[in-house]
Amino acid sequence: MRRHKRKQPISEINVVPYIDVMLVLLIIFMVTAPLLQQGVEVDLPPAKANPVGGDVGSSDSLIVSVDADGNYYLNAGEDVSEPKSANEIENRVRAVLKRKPETRVYLEGDTAANYGAVVGAMVLLQQAGVLSVGFLTDPPELQDQ
Repeated sequence: MRRHKRKQPISEINVVPYIDVMLVLLIIFMVTAPLLQQGVEVDLPPAKANPVGGDVGSSDSLIVSVDADGNYYLNAGEDVSEPKSANEIENRVRAVLKRKPETRVYLEGDTAANYGAVVGAMVLLQQAGVLSVGFLTDPPELQDQ
C-alpha cells in the first residue's frame, strides 16, 4: 500500500497582502496630504518685538497697508496715497520681487481694519510670491497717546 505523506503546514506569514495594503495607504496619504494644507503662512513676531531696523522705509522693502475701510496701499509706485486694487498690488509686488528677490515685505493694518481685509492682503502677497511677511505695529508707548 502506498502511504500518503501529509504535507506539513507552512509556518511563514504571507506578507504580500500587507505590502499591497501599505502601498495603497501610502498612495492615499500622498494624494490627500497636499489637500489638507490650507491657509496663509505668516512669520509672526513675538509679543514684545524689538524694533525693526532702519530698512523698513527703504527701497529694499515694500509696505502694504490696509486702512479702516479695507483699502490697500503700497509704498511703491507713482502715488502712494491713492488706494490700489488687489490686482495692482499683486502685480507690483510680483514685479518688484522678480527684479529684487531679497526685498522684504511688511504688512500694516489699521486697528479698525476688518480682519478679512488684512487676511486678504496676506493672500495677495502669497499669490505674488512672497514667502515671508513681517507685521508692522506701533510701540506700546505710542499706542497709549
